[in-house]
Amino acid sequence: MAFSLIMYFYFFFLSPSLSSSLNPPFCNPHDSSMLLQFKNSFSVDQSASIGCDEFYDDYPITPLFKNSSYPKTASWGNDSNCCLWDGITCDSISGHVIGLDLSCSWLQGQLHPNNSLFQLSHLQTLNLAYNNFSGSLISSQFGDLSTLTHLNLSDSGFVGEIPPQIAELSKLVSLDLSWLGLRLEPSTWEKLVLNMTGLQELVLDSMNLSSIAPNSLSLLMNLSSSLVSLRLSNTELQGNIRSDILGLESLQQLDLSRNINLNGQLPKSNWSSPLSLLDLSGITFLGKVLPDSIGHLKYLNHLNLYNCHFEGRIPLGLTNLTQLTYLNLASNKFGGEISFLSNLEHLTWLSLSENNFFGEIQSEISQLSKLVSLDLSFNFDMTKSSSLRLEPCTWEKLILNTTDLRRLDLDYVNMSSVTPNSLSLLRNLSSSLVYLSLWNTSLRGNMTDAVFCLENLKVLYLGGNRNIQVQLPKLNWSSPLVMLSLHDTPFSGEVPDSIGHLKSLEDLDLSYCQFEGPIPPSFKNLTQLRSLDLSSNKFSSGFSSLSTLVNLSYLTLSNNSFSGQIPSSLSNLEHLYHLDLSMNNFSDEIPDVFGKLRELQYLALNNNNFSGQVPSSLLNTSVTFLDLSFNMLHGSLPNPFFGANYFSVSNNKFSGNISFLFCNASSLEILNLSHNNLSGPIPQCLVGLPNLSVLDLQMNDFFGTLPNNFSKNSALQTLHFNSNRLRGSLPPSLARCTRVEIFDVGHNEIKDTFPGWLDDLPELQVLVLRENKFYGAISSSKTKHPFPKLRIFDISSNHFYGYLPATYIKQFKGMMKTDNVEARSQYMGSKNYSGYKDSVMITWKGYTRELTRILTIFTTVDLSNNRFDGEIPKAIGELHALIGLNLSHNRISSSIPKSIGKLTSLEWLDLSCNKLKGEIPKTLTNLNFLAILNLSQNQLEGMIPTGEQFDTFQRDSYEGNSALCGVPLSKSCNKDEGELPTQIFDTNEKFGFGWKPVAWGYGCGMVFGILMGYVMFSTGKPQWLVRTFGGQSKKQAKRMRNRGRAN
Repeated sequence: MAFSLIMYFYFFFLSPSLSSSLNPPFCNPHDSSMLLQFKNSFSVDQSASIGCDEFYDDYPITPLFKNSSYPKTASWGNDSNCCLWDGITCDSISGHVIGLDLSCSWLQGQLHPNNSLFQLSHLQTLNLAYNNFSGSLISSQFGDLSTLTHLNLSDSGFVGEIPPQIAELSKLVSLDLSWLGLRLEPSTWEKLVLNMTGLQELVLDSMNLSSIAPNSLSLLMNLSSSLVSLRLSNTELQGNIRSDILGLESLQQLDLSRNINLNGQLPKSNWSSPLSLLDLSGITFLGKVLPDSIGHLKYLNHLNLYNCHFEGRIPLGLTNLTQLTYLNLASNKFGGEISFLSNLEHLTWLSLSENNFFGEIQSEISQLSKLVSLDLSFNFDMTKSSSLRLEPCTWEKLILNTTDLRRLDLDYVNMSSVTPNSLSLLRNLSSSLVYLSLWNTSLRGNMTDAVFCLENLKVLYLGGNRNIQVQLPKLNWSSPLVMLSLHDTPFSGEVPDSIGHLKSLEDLDLSYCQFEGPIPPSFKNLTQLRSLDLSSNKFSSGFSSLSTLVNLSYLTLSNNSFSGQIPSSLSNLEHLYHLDLSMNNFSDEIPDVFGKLRELQYLALNNNNFSGQVPSSLLNTSVTFLDLSFNMLHGSLPNPFFGANYFSVSNNKFSGNISFLFCNASSLEILNLSHNNLSGPIPQCLVGLPNLSVLDLQMNDFFGTLPNNFSKNSALQTLHFNSNRLRGSLPPSLARCTRVEIFDVGHNEIKDTFPGWLDDLPELQVLVLRENKFYGAISSSKTKHPFPKLRIFDISSNHFYGYLPATYIKQFKGMMKTDNVEARSQYMGSKNYSGYKDSVMITWKGYTRELTRILTIFTTVDLSNNRFDGEIPKAIGELHALIGLNLSHNRISSSIPKSIGKLTSLEWLDLSCNKLKGEIPKTLTNLNFLAILNLSQNQLEGMIPTGEQFDTFQRDSYEGNSALCGVPLSKSCNKDEGELPTQIFDTNEKFGFGWKPVAWGYGCGMVFGILMGYVMFSTGKPQWLVRTFGGQSKKQAKRMRNRGRAN
């Protein structure tokens, strides 16, 4: 009886539903027809859904692929019931299509407003993500699908503006319009938030919300009871964001990352929220300090505060976030010791890189046994000159306890006390470790090659450890390595042939490793290589063994000993994008092979021995960076590719004029034609190129006048016209170049007055007018702060006269401050291209020379070889950064100001050939770096100071000053010359002479001697005595004076 009841219940109540599942509803004919029309309106192409198949895993340098996408519509129509088609869900009763999931379906083509899709009026869920609708606008017809609860158009190629009709979908629970770059207007945003009162998920990543005020985000409070997930990453939001958005009562996931113009404050108290994911990376937070209230978010398992400009210590509240599995605090200024990890035992992903943490890494980090990724790289506290330090015991525990670790990044962590052999402990992680970076960790001593052979390791960075001794495995080197960087690690000898076993390698960097000899033949097996850097070693012979590496896009062999001709097999590398063969011994003519590399963008052949002319095939390529400098090339000047941005042929033997075709190279940023035999006028168009920042034409034979069409929006930063035959005056339009940093027209034939109208250029650091025909007095400046950044001021060897330019000297702000230590190794030059370095001709320590690179601390003033008179302004002592000062060969008649003694950075001082008077100030002995001093040919007097650097100067520093005395001159400064001597005899001596009789006798004798000397030299008699002590006759003296005046 019981069994009968059960069977009755089953068949009466359950069999209909079972029957329904076994026999799905039959598709509505109208909907079926609409679906087939939809299918036929698009083509199918796998590349349309590459976003589904492309992914990054295990940190390779190129994406991997999975076959998760497929053409779902391909099978449509094979069955008459559309409810059985891929991606279709039908209503179980009516048969109407209520769900359409065509994500990752290879759809390609335009989605027009009249598409049959919009006839499926019963749709509740629609997913068209990861297709390519080829720049279609989002149709307003989407707003007619009023029954929609889920809409996903992510990464599907739509463009333009979100139509307001989307906001009318009031039943939406989930809306995803991410990765489209669409624009959302404020009015549509307001309607969307106010109408969709049941919205639980809103994803607008990479949408343009720049016109939406951050305060209008507070409208989301209207969704506080429903909204669970909000993602607005990279949406161009800007301004201050209110903190109440961080406290929505139902919100579990909040992503506002990558909005770099957004700022705000985290709640400092009462921050209670069910948040499990919080990503605020890239936002600037005011107040700088991470508040302790962060510890109230006890449900957090994902916290990303990357690059939020926080500083100070980590708050104790962070230790309360015991559910955290992901923590990223990288690229802030957090400091102190790392002592907040003990409670975070569930962490699998931890990054504290690029902060100011210091001190010993505590062993508590080794208790985080679930870690999959750990990054402690690039931490350093500048105030304490201290970095993170990893001791051997902590290293051992970390490696033995974190057995699931896949990524370990300890760059710049001090591991000097960890023996390199203990790296063999990494074998404990051989089944998990995929990424290992120990860049510049101060490892010392002999290291085994075990680290190169970890069975799953794909990425290894070991560079910058100059104190380890290591050899690459020579036998059975089998490894899945994809990326290997050993930059600046000392090896010796040849690269072993075993490297050819690393057949998965895509990126190999062996630069600065002291390898020598030929490239091993086994390199031909590394056919997956995309990037290869062998620069700055001692490799020799050729590189034909690389001709099989057909996937190479980046190859640099610079600064080695390769020689001979470029092999023709280079043409096999048809995917080469970047090729650097500079600083080798390649010779003969440049071959045509480069013209066959159609993808080549960067080509550096500088500093070799190439000769002959540049082949036309090279100039017909699409190379945008071309450096042929420092070779022996000759013939007509080659023309750059019209899309070129860097073109340097300096230090060759090119001749002839600059072609008008240069005017077509509108993308040029660096143009360096210096040190050739070029002639003719300078084309006006060059200074009008819109992107040009460096124009270097020095050391040629150009003539005529400077171009006069400098534009207001000019990008020019460096102008070198020196050492040519340019005439005329400086063009006033030059004052429009507000970005110019270097202006050098030295050693030309320019005739003009001082260009005081340049003193308002805010970035000008180097002004060189030397060896021209500039003339006149330098008048006072009318600019409040003239030449505010000037560091090198050279107007020597011209025809200026009058007083020294005191008003300018008082305002040389750029010469008043000494730079910090970090700036001492920095050179002036283009910020975008490391290949170009600025140079300048100067008179340095008495010699004229070319500085091929200009240190940013190099600060000189050279006003020599003019006709300046008057006095040296005392304000010159305020130029504390001065390294060199040359006022020689003028008519300055003052004394040397004591204030020069405050120029404590001064290395050379030349005041020779003037009319300087008085004594040499003793304050000059404070100049501890002074190596060259020239005070010769003046009218100085008195004793030469002694002590410090003055004890090192020779006679030629002072000659021509007849009234000077003391070391190193032979003329002594006896006290009996000009003043009464002190008592030199004892009053009780037996002769009974005191100092008074001696003084009387000395005084009478001196008066008599002076009178007799005057008579003798004025009459010329007796001549023998005149010849002996007078030295020269009046005629001879006059001749010498005339010669001096001529000089």
